Amino acid sequence: MLEKLGLPLLRCMDPERAHGLALLALKAGLGPVAGPFTSSRLQTQIAGLAMPNPVGLAAGFDKNATVAGPLQRAGFGFIELGAATPRPQPGNPRPRLFRLAEDRAAINRFGFNNDGMEAIAARLDGLPREIPIGLNLGANKDSSDRVADFAQVFRACAPHIDFATINVSSPNTEKLRDLQGKAALRAIIEQVDASRTDTRVALFLKIAPDLSEAELADIAEVALESGHLQGIIATNTTLDRTGLQSRHGGEQGGLSGQPLFEKSTRTLARLSQLTEGKLPLIGVGGVANAEQAYAKIRAGASAVQLYTGLVYGGLSMVTKIAQGLDARLQRDGFENVAQAVGTGVSEWT
Repeated sequence: MLEKLGLPLLRCMDPERAHGLALLALKAGLGPVAGPFTSSRLQTQIAGLAMPNPVGLAAGFDKNATVAGPLQRAGFGFIELGAATPRPQPGNPRPRLFRLAEDRAAINRFGFNNDGMEAIAARLDGLPREIPIGLNLGANKDSSDRVADFAQVFRACAPHIDFATINVSSPNTEKLRDLQGKAALRAIIEQVDASRTDTRVALFLKIAPDLSEAELADIAEVALESGHLQGIIATNTTLDRTGLQSRHGGEQGGLSGQPLFEKSTRTLARLSQLTEGKLPLIGVGGVANAEQAYAKIRAGASAVQLYTGLVYGGLSMVTKIAQGLDARLQRDGFENVAQAVGTGVSEWT
């Protein structure tokens, strides 16, 4: 009832202010508290992380780990916080978040606004981990050594998390996506891994959906050769604006939500082929219902993540997606979600 009343009100507000109020509501205990829906079909393991279901929260929703406790009881099987940078930074000037209601989408150009790794680590210190908690690693906008930034955040926060994601795919920090090239990527992965003091923490890589076939092949090659990555998250937001109807469609920044679904899923499926199932993949981009989550899994994802869909469907959609996914697995005769991974890759490539 609270969600049905609250979502229309929040959508009448400035998007960034509405997001801040949503975080305050969670902190006040107004969010779901039942915990994740689970079953023997949904329980899975990725990179050694035991998940009650494969429906996760993408980075960006809780940048500063202020509601990590309540989010663990909101229905997700795992959550990713951040992005965190070594030093606090305000990000880009406002307005920097735009709601594209006609497209069920959003455009953001936040620019890694966050409280910095020390504040985030302090909030995570001692927090009970009921489900796997991850952190998205970022670099400061004015950094002279962005590779070192990723390693620094990893070193500071690793004791308090279960996985970390190297984010070289945000379109909102100038030249950050250049780090997806072969040589730069190798250097980042090696330096971040070398900074680890805890072998328990899984290391993931988040990639863009706007990569060419050659660029995607290079990333797959580096990921498989490095031996240091335990998974890839596909994908971040897109710079593509094809087919948008909203008046905000021309805003600069990364586009997320429904228009990203097909593009990100095709990237995911191709990556699944290139990695030959040797690395777990997490599918992100346009997931707003159980059918879309199932499509990502059949395209090669071992798990999925949500963010923009929550703007339009609320947190109650998390449990609905998990329940719908369970029903589809049962319908198709799968005893566990892992059996369904990649069974529909050919439909997307």
